[in-house]
Amino acid sequence: MDTHADLLGLGSNIWMVLAVSLLLSIAAVVLATLVWWRLHRGRVVAAFPDAADDPPLDQASKLQHEFEKNNRAADDVLINWSPETLRQILATELPDAQVIVVSNREPYIHNLVDGKVKLLVPASGLVSALEPVTRACSGTWIAYGGGSADRLTVDDNDRIQVPPDKPSYVLRRVWLSEEELQGYYYGFANDGLWPLCHIAFTRPIFRASDFEMYEAVNQKFADVVAEEARNERPIVLVQDYHFALLPRMIRQRLPDAIIITFWHIPWPNSEVFSICPWRERILDGLLGSSIVGFHIQFHCNNFTESVDRFLESRIEREDPSISYRGSTTLVHPYPISIEWPPAGFQNQPDAAECRREIFERFGLAPDTRLCVGVERLDYTKGILDRFMALDEFFQKNPDWIGRLVFLQIAAPSRGTLAAYQQLHRQCLNYVDEFNLRYGNDRHKPIILIDEYHRQEDICRVYRAADICVVSSLHDGMNLVAKEFVATRDDEQGVLILSTFAGASRELLDALIVNPYDPSAVGDALLRALCMPAEEQGERMRRMREVVRNNNVYRWAGSMLVDAARLRKRNEAYEAAEPTQRPEVASNVVPLKGKKKGAAR
Repeated sequence: MDTHADLLGLGSNIWMVLAVSLLLSIAAVVLATLVWWRLHRGRVVAAFPDAADDPPLDQASKLQHEFEKNNRAADDVLINWSPETLRQILATELPDAQVIVVSNREPYIHNLVDGKVKLLVPASGLVSALEPVTRACSGTWIAYGGGSADRLTVDDNDRIQVPPDKPSYVLRRVWLSEEELQGYYYGFANDGLWPLCHIAFTRPIFRASDFEMYEAVNQKFADVVAEEARNERPIVLVQDYHFALLPRMIRQRLPDAIIITFWHIPWPNSEVFSICPWRERILDGLLGSSIVGFHIQFHCNNFTESVDRFLESRIEREDPSISYRGSTTLVHPYPISIEWPPAGFQNQPDAAECRREIFERFGLAPDTRLCVGVERLDYTKGILDRFMALDEFFQKNPDWIGRLVFLQIAAPSRGTLAAYQQLHRQCLNYVDEFNLRYGNDRHKPIILIDEYHRQEDICRVYRAADICVVSSLHDGMNLVAKEFVATRDDEQGVLILSTFAGASRELLDALIVNPYDPSAVGDALLRALCMPAEEQGERMRRMREVVRNNNVYRWAGSMLVDAARLRKRNEAYEAAEPTQRPEVASNVVPLKGKKKGAAR
C-alpha cells in the first residue's frame, strides 16, 4: 500500500468531517437564532402590541388588551414621584375615587395642658409616611382619638379638618373605652400579634377575651368606614396589625371597595404563625383585601406560605395572588419610605449650627464624637444590644473612652405592658452602671432621653451626629434610617444598620451589621469613626439618591396604580359576556386533598 496515498485519503476524511461539523454548527446557530427571535418577538409583541398586527379578540380579550395598554401609559407617567403624581393617578386612573385611611394612631393629637388645648404631632413612622399621602389625596383618615382634648376639638360628627395650619383632609376620630383599649390594643395586638411577628424572643400572650375585644373594635372601625364612604367604591387603605379582621368586615359592607391592607411589621414563617390560636380568622380577615402589602418580598412569601398551609385556596406564584372564597387578593411588596423633600426637615439650621446647639445642650466637648439612636422604647429595636456593643467596643478600644458619646432618644411606648416596663428598667439600670464604669462627674458616655421629642428636634440630633445606629432585632422597614439619610444634606455622617431591618435591602451603603453580634457592631463603630470624609460623602450621596427616588409618594403611588389595574380588570370581567370571561390562569393550581385549617 502507498503510504502517501493513505495519508492523502486520511486527510480528505478529516477535512470532510470538519466540513460536516461546521455545517451542523451553522445550522444549530441558525436554528437557535430563529427560536430566540420567535421567543424574543413574543416578548416584544407582548410588551408593545402595536408593533405587530393584533389578532382577533373577543370582548373580554379586547378589554384586557386595552387594560394592558393603559398600564403601560400609567407606568410611563410615574417618573417623578410627588404629591402631584398621586393627584394625577387619582384623576386619570381612579377618577372620583375617595381615599380612606384607617389606622390605630392618629396624625394629630389634642391634649389638655394646664387647661389649654395643645397640639401634638406623634413621632410615628406610620404617621410620617401616610400623612403626606393623605394630604395629597385630600382623603379621610379614620383613627382612634386618644388625646385628652380630642373630643373638644371635633364637630358633631367627630370630624376635624387637618393639618391645622392648612387643612387639606378630614380626620375622623373613633372613641374606645378603656376596656376596649386594653383588650384590642394592649392585649391581642401588642401582647399577641406584635411579639408573634417579631423574632425578638419575647413570648406572645393570647387571651380569648382580648381577641373578642379585638374583633369588636375592628367591627366598630368597619362601621365608621361605611359611614364615611361617599359611594360604594372607595379606596380604603387599612394600616397594620391592629386591623387584621377589618378588610373582611369592610368587604361585607362595601363589596365593590378596593381595599389595600399594608402590614407594617414583619410576617413570620408559617411554623411561627401557627402559634396564633385564631390563625385562620386572621388570614381570612386579611384576604378580604384586594391587595395585601408588605415591605419586602420575604414577608410576602411568608404570608403566602401561611395561607397555603392553613386555608383552602389557590396560589398563583408568577404574579403573586391568592384566590379564596371566590375572590382574588394580590400579595405584593411595597417598600415604605418618607416624604421627599422631608417637610419637617426644611428651614432647619445647617449641620454645623445643629451640632453646636446639640453639643451645648448636653455639655459635650467640641472634639467629642457623637453617636445617636432614635426610636420608641421597644424590645424589638435592640437598644440594650447596642449598649452592650458599646461596652465591648470600649474594652477593645479604650483610647475612645471619654471621646465618644452615645445619645439615645427612646420615646416611651406601651408603658402598661409588663415587657415594656421591664425593658425600661433594664435600660435605666444598664446606663447607670455603664456610666459609672466609663464616665465621671463631667462626662457620661451614654445619655438616655426617655421622653417624646418633636420631629424638628430629632432632625437637629440627626444633623449633629457623626454616626446613627439602627440595630433592630427585627423590623419591617425602619424609617429612622431613611430620616437620618434625608437630613444629611451636608453628605456627612455614617449609618450603621441592622441586617434584620427592611431598610438594609435598599440602603446598601450603610455599614450592615448583625445586632446580635456585639463584636461586629463594635468593629462597625470603629470603622465609622475612622471613615474619611470623602468616603462618607460618596456613601451618603448614593443613599440619599435611593431615598429621594423611592420616597413615600412612590410607595403610595405603586399601591394606587395596582388598585387602578385591579379595578379595570374587574370592570373588564364584568363587562364581558359570561361565556367570554377568561378562564382561571393555568398556573393557578388549586390545593388538593387539604381540609380547611389543616396543616400539610
